[in-house]
Amino acid sequence: GPEQIHVSKFYKEAKDGKFVSCLEEDIRTLYQSFRKGAYVSNNGPCLGWRENLQSPYQWMNFNETLLRAKNFGSGLISLGLRPGPSTFIGIYSQNRPEWILFEQGCYCYSLVVVPLYDTLGPDACAFIVDQTEMQIVVVEDDKKVNLLLDKAPKSLRKIVAIKEVRPATLQRAKNVGIDVHTFDEVEKMGAINDHPELEPKADDLCTVCYTSGTTGNPKGVMLTHANVLSGVAGVLLQLGTHRPRVGDIMVSFLPLAHMLERCCENGVYYMGGAVGFFSGDIKELTNDLKALKPTLMPAVPRLLNRVYDKVFAEVQRSSVKKLLLNMALSSKEAEIKRGIVRRNSIWDKLVFRKIQEGFGGRLRLMVVGSAPLSEAVLSFSRAALGCLICEGYGQTECTAPITLTVQGDFVAGHVGPPVACNGIKLVDVPEMEYYASQQQGEICVKGANVFIGYLKDPQRTAETIDKDGWHHTGDIGQWLPNGTLKVIDRKKHIFKLSQGEYIVPEKIENAYIRSQYVEQVFVHGESLKSCIVAIVVPDVEVIKSWAQENNIPGTLSVLCNNPDVKQLILNDMILWGKEFGLKSFEQVKDIYLHPDPFSVQNGLLTPTFKSRRPQIRSYFAPQLDDMYKHLD
Repeated sequence: GPEQIHVSKFYKEAKDGKFVSCLEEDIRTLYQSFRKGAYVSNNGPCLGWRENLQSPYQWMNFNETLLRAKNFGSGLISLGLRPGPSTFIGIYSQNRPEWILFEQGCYCYSLVVVPLYDTLGPDACAFIVDQTEMQIVVVEDDKKVNLLLDKAPKSLRKIVAIKEVRPATLQRAKNVGIDVHTFDEVEKMGAINDHPELEPKADDLCTVCYTSGTTGNPKGVMLTHANVLSGVAGVLLQLGTHRPRVGDIMVSFLPLAHMLERCCENGVYYMGGAVGFFSGDIKELTNDLKALKPTLMPAVPRLLNRVYDKVFAEVQRSSVKKLLLNMALSSKEAEIKRGIVRRNSIWDKLVFRKIQEGFGGRLRLMVVGSAPLSEAVLSFSRAALGCLICEGYGQTECTAPITLTVQGDFVAGHVGPPVACNGIKLVDVPEMEYYASQQQGEICVKGANVFIGYLKDPQRTAETIDKDGWHHTGDIGQWLPNGTLKVIDRKKHIFKLSQGEYIVPEKIENAYIRSQYVEQVFVHGESLKSCIVAIVVPDVEVIKSWAQENNIPGTLSVLCNNPDVKQLILNDMILWGKEFGLKSFEQVKDIYLHPDPFSVQNGLLTPTFKSRRPQIRSYFAPQLDDMYKHLD
C-alpha cells in the first residue's frame, strides 16, 4: 500500500524488519551498561558536582558510584521494600549525583524508578503515588517534602531526604504517619545489612515515566530495560565516530525526570564518559559551563533561541558589529556545507569566541530535542558553536529517540531519518487532508524502543498502540526526498510551547468563555514561542453598557481598539483562568479584540458550530504575528 515503512540505513537487518535492541549481546540492561562503562573507563571519573558557584567541580569515580549505589539500594530493602520489578519507588529532585546513585541503586534490586517533577502539581503527584502504590519517595529538599505532604497519599510510608529538613516539617510528616530518613542514613543502613543483589532482566520494567496529561490524569509510560537500552543503542550507532567516549564530559541540566536526559546520561555512562551536574539554578548555567568545560551537551531549543536573540539584539546597535557577524556567519556556513566543523578559524577568534566560551569552550557534540528548532537558529548555532549539532524527534512512549539528524547533513528544517531501533510509517489522516501517498500523514512507530503500555490503563494503551504493534504518535509528518522526516502538524489540537509544555487550547477557551465580556475566544500558540495569545470577540451588550457607565463613546469597532476595554477583558479572563486552575503558562499573555463573531457564513465555524482552527489561524495571521512581535 501507500504506507511505506522507512528504516535506518545504519543497521543492515533493519530492512528485514529487525531492529537494533543492543550493541553487545551481554549488555541488555542499564545495570550491565553502567558496569561496562566502569570497565572501559578503567574506573574513571563518573559523577561531578560543585558545592557552590565559586568552587571547582569535584568528581566521584565509577567504582565509588557503584558501591554507594548498591549500598543505597540495599538500604531501601532494609526500609522494607521487596526486591523485584513490581516494586515502584519515586524520586522528586533536581539533577544531582544522588539521582544517579538512587537510579543505579534501584537497578541493583530490580526496583522500578518513577520520577516526579514540579510541573505535575500536587494533585498529579498524589495520583502517581497512589497509582503506583509507592511506599517510599526520595525527595531533594524541605520545600519538596512539604509539597508532597500537602496531599500525602495513603500508601506513602517513608520519605528519604537528600538535603536537610526543618524540624517543623519532620513533625508535620510524623502527624500523617510518615517517617523521614536522610539519604546518608539509608546508605549506611544498606552497607551494614548488605542485602544480596537481584539483577534485572532485559524485559523487566525499568521506569514508569509520567507524561503530563493534557486532559485528566497523567499517563504512566511503562518502559523496560530493553526499551531504554535499544533507544541508547540506536543513537550511539547513528552517531558513529562522534559518539560519547572515555574522557568526554556531559553537562546535566535538562530534567532527569524526562527520558531525553535519562537516555543521554545512560549512553554516556555506558561508553565510560562522565557527567557533571549544574548547580541547580538555570540562570547560572553559563557559570557552571565555564567551570565544567563539557564536551557533550543535550539541549532544548529555548536555550539556543536565547543565545540567538541576545547576539542579534546586541549587534543591532552597531553597524560594524552587524557587518562582522554577517561576514562570519556566511563564511562559517559555507564551511559547514562542505562538511568542515571547527572553531579555530579567524571568525571564531574575532566573532564567536565569547559565545563558545560561554558554553565552556570545548563542546564537540550537542543533541537538541523536545521541541522544534527554527532553521535560522540551528544554522546560526552550528556556525557560532563550531560543534556538531544533531536534532532529534522523539516521545516518552518511544523512550525518547525516533529520528536523529545524521552528522554530515547540514541542511536545517527536518529531524533526520529513523534511528536503528525503530521503523516509521506515515498513515492517512483524511479529516486533515494528509495522505501517505503524498508522503504525509500521522507518524507511526514500531520497534524495540516502543513502550509496553500505560500503567493500569489498558484503554488508553489500546488507543495508542494498534493491533500490529504500531504506536500512533499524534504528530503529522512529511517525508522529504532525501529520506528525512519533517514534523509539520499535530493531529489533535494540542501544541507544545518552546520549553516543552503541552497546551490544550479547547480547555483554556472553556475557562475564558465564562467571562461575561467574552462572546467567542480562540487561543493560539506556537512551538517556537514560550507563551500563548488569543483572539476575542467581545459580548456586544455587556461591553456597550460598561462603556456607557464609564462615559466612553463609540461603536463596538471603536471600543475594540480602546486599551482600557482590552485591559478590562484580559484581567477578567485571567481571573477565570485562575478559577479553573490554569497554570501560568496556560494563561494568555495578550489578546486581540475583534468586533465580528466567527460564523458558518464567514467560514470560521463548522456547520456544527465548532471553531475551524486552521481557518481562524490563517484569517488572523497578521494580528497573531503582531502580538508575538510585541511580546518578544
